[in-house]
Amino acid sequence: MRIVSVVLCSLLLTGCGPKVASVAEKVVARVGIAKSLFGSETTASRDAPNPLGFYTNGCIAGAEQLAETGPTWQAMRLSRNRNWGHPETIDFIERLSKKAAQIPGREGLYVGDISQPRGGPMTSGHRSHQMGLDADIWLVAPKRLNLTRTERENISATSMRRAGGAYTNSNWNEGHHALLKAAAQDPRVARIFIFPGAKVAMCNAEKGDRSWLNKIRPWYGHHYHFHVRLKCPAGAKWCEDQDPQPAGDGCADAEQWVRDILNPPPPKPVDPNAPKPQPRRDLTMADLPQQCSNVLSPPR
Repeated sequence: MRIVSVVLCSLLLTGCGPKVASVAEKVVARVGIAKSLFGSETTASRDAPNPLGFYTNGCIAGAEQLAETGPTWQAMRLSRNRNWGHPETIDFIERLSKKAAQIPGREGLYVGDISQPRGGPMTSGHRSHQMGLDADIWLVAPKRLNLTRTERENISATSMRRAGGAYTNSNWNEGHHALLKAAAQDPRVARIFIFPGAKVAMCNAEKGDRSWLNKIRPWYGHHYHFHVRLKCPAGAKWCEDQDPQPAGDGCADAEQWVRDILNPPPPKPVDPNAPKPQPRRDLTMADLPQQCSNVLSPPR
């Protein structure tokens, strides 16, 4: 039996993929608003690591927790309990943090949201980050890695944009270029989202190999952090990859984003007879892959 899945998609960040096939074992169907059920989980499921579904419509079994503090990183906003991910994601972050610590002016990384303990829709803030394969990395360069829990809740991230994202501001430097290049060169990375002006700045500054720029995608917001999305791990048969981005370095596309910010195109004509747009509804358990019912704790 195939899964009936309703996914509201955008062309770039959320995309659509094929439906997820059913698992062989019996699934105990759960009902309700998915974000409420997954948002109430405090620990990972006791399963082998398994991302299920799509980045904006899925969950993760057997997630691993990123240590709150490591030699070259600190997890931020600990009260959210979103420092969980697939083991490949955790390994990626730890390896990238070591490279970050070698960049002058950085002690490592401040790590934002990854996923909830069992993934799924979040109670606030994100539509993706549902399979443990997305991670937000703060753009600010850490000067120390001994922040208290209170400091990690209250410290402000630093914006890198000006002119609405058309350009980088004075906080941006060569270290950001080096960090994003290192992240993009990891073969596990599918794409990285950041504001358009940063992509254009990197396009203009890169004088060597430009192939990694293909993975850097302009997107709304993303000027306090960059968003890394990993490919489905090998053997994860119920994980849906996002469609690949077009070939090339993507710089012309980013330049168009910048032009549209500086000189917004005229709005499209409004059809007075068109139905009124409906607000996006919360995903229910019926929208998610059916295996996600088994990832949740048994009902009490």
